[in-house]
Amino acid sequence: MKLKTRGLAVNILIFTLTLLIAVLFFFPIFFNIMSAFKSNAEIMRDALSLPTTLYLESFKYLLTETNFPNAIQNSLILTVVSIVFQVLLIPMAGYAIQRRNARWTRFIFLYFLAGMMIPFQAYMIPLFKELKMLGLYGSLAGPIMIYVAGAVGFGCLLYSSFVKGIPVEIEEAAEIDGCSRVRIFWNIVFPLLGPVTASMVVLNGLGIWNDFLMPMLVLPSGEPKTMVVEIYRYIGEFSSRWDMIFAGTTMSVVPILIIFVFLQKYFVKGIATGATKG
Repeated sequence: MKLKTRGLAVNILIFTLTLLIAVLFFFPIFFNIMSAFKSNAEIMRDALSLPTTLYLESFKYLLTETNFPNAIQNSLILTVVSIVFQVLLIPMAGYAIQRRNARWTRFIFLYFLAGMMIPFQAYMIPLFKELKMLGLYGSLAGPIMIYVAGAVGFGCLLYSSFVKGIPVEIEEAAEIDGCSRVRIFWNIVFPLLGPVTASMVVLNGLGIWNDFLMPMLVLPSGEPKTMVVEIYRYIGEFSSRWDMIFAGTTMSVVPILIIFVFLQKYFVKGIATGATKG
């Protein structure tokens, strides 16, 4: 009886702590969305109060009187095109590294992992100079190439760990039936990599969508950049348009939340499986 009571107390304590942590992490999102439907004067008067009316002028102004629609388009292009190329290239690299298991593939794998240990700020200036040499500075192609290359190390780590759990006999049977290596990968192996692909899409897509430093420095000044950079323009030295800031961040956060809700099951499964099979 004492053991049951102790176990119940432990479960209640864990549930209470989990609930407190969930509220702590959810409150900034709730505060942002709540403030998005308040005027700037109302926010400055009482930031924690609920909106008295459904104020939509901030959204209307951003979408009709500013360059924010072009910024949304740039954010979509950067995120979608980068993720598409990552999904097309990185799974094949991780699959080849795991299945070949040769000395040169292990060296390439370690080379990719070593790149993860170097912070972006350490090679930021040489990278921008290289973009200028290649004629990619000031265009969306430059950041896309950087995002794809920067995801190779972590992506290969995820995919190579996941491929270990796929039986080789499935591929051997398909090879006996006359399938090429490329067809075996895309028709048989890749559909089994759904959870880890969802994990990479969520993690990398979230990082690209919310990135501030890269679009701020690489894309041309005076022109629409990405959503995060455009929101930053409303932060002034002496005053800020908080209604515009909260409205813009709400439009930036809501799509990510929707995508995460739909991919949450695969995201958690991919992370857990990759960790246990690594």
